[in-house]
Amino acid sequence: MTDYTEKQAWKAIAERDPTYDGKLYYGVMTTGVFCRPSCSSRPAKRANMKLFTTPQAAMEAGLRPCLRCHPMDNAGGKIGRIMTKVAAYIDGHAEESLSLTLLAEKFSLSPAHLQKSFKGQFGVSPKAYQNARRLEGLKQALKDGDDISGAIYEAGYGSVSRVYEQVDGRIGMTLSAYRAGGQGERIAYAYGQTALGLLLMAATDRGVCFLHFGEEKTALRAQLEKEYPHADLVPGSAENTPELEAWIAALDHYLTAGGRSPDIPLHLNGTAFQMKVWRFLMGVPEGTVRSYSEVAEAIGAPKAIRAAASACAANNIALLVPCHRVLRRDGGLGGYRWGEERKRSLLDQERKKDRV
Repeated sequence: MTDYTEKQAWKAIAERDPTYDGKLYYGVMTTGVFCRPSCSSRPAKRANMKLFTTPQAAMEAGLRPCLRCHPMDNAGGKIGRIMTKVAAYIDGHAEESLSLTLLAEKFSLSPAHLQKSFKGQFGVSPKAYQNARRLEGLKQALKDGDDISGAIYEAGYGSVSRVYEQVDGRIGMTLSAYRAGGQGERIAYAYGQTALGLLLMAATDRGVCFLHFGEEKTALRAQLEKEYPHADLVPGSAENTPELEAWIAALDHYLTAGGRSPDIPLHLNGTAFQMKVWRFLMGVPEGTVRSYSEVAEAIGAPKAIRAAASACAANNIALLVPCHRVLRRDGGLGGYRWGEERKRSLLDQERKKDRV
């Protein structure tokens, strides 16, 4: 539970307030780094920034510590700093074969100590962390225009069969389509005003793949384009995508008049771990909540509490994958990608309906 509001957090970042260091972190999604509030780096646009309560959550979201403000210096003491160096080494050698023994020898630790400390720091094992970095490398190479075979080997997968084994379900489209930034994928989108504010809903022919809240249409459109930079993004209308308007109307009716959550087809896109978390969340009944530890235990990974929280933060489909029903162990709201006020409003509404 944080002792500051989202408004106070953005104010602290804008003013580079050092009193928030250690309590708050922000990620710059366009550069892939995260910082302390007091960082002297040039401010980024808020649309490209994301708030985090811990450096671990930022790392699990794929961000690297800023080399200017060193946000990990006070995280976990000496062993925390060593684990940050281990992560940085993996970042620079993700395409290589990095055994636990090799890493342990390099950093003068026992394999068991390294494994336990790294997982405690980042919520995942060194191997899982390396796999995530390889995947990022593959995706970036494909976006940069590399041929598929070259991108696979450059990322360190070794063979085409291995990449399909490890990447299956994590990109959400074929490698050739992702290489072109979604080119060939038709994604229709539409805006709607709801009780929780402006939203953008987008869908492939398999279902909704993107549902974000925001303040401006241009910022929402930019977020969709960043996710699918070369897809055929088609503005929806009553003529060409009547289902989108119907889904938005059903969602708004649910938010304003109550009733059951609308049954809308989804096109989930995430890692195998994230998919497990999201599928579990879709089974959590309205009016009830779970803690992050309960989520982790329910999917068979009781120690991956931080990773479960990170999966909630990475959810691209607001409300329909109800990560707002997950709270901290002490009952605090925890974070929410679309603002704590929206999370509180949703929970209050669902609890009210549950008492009726």
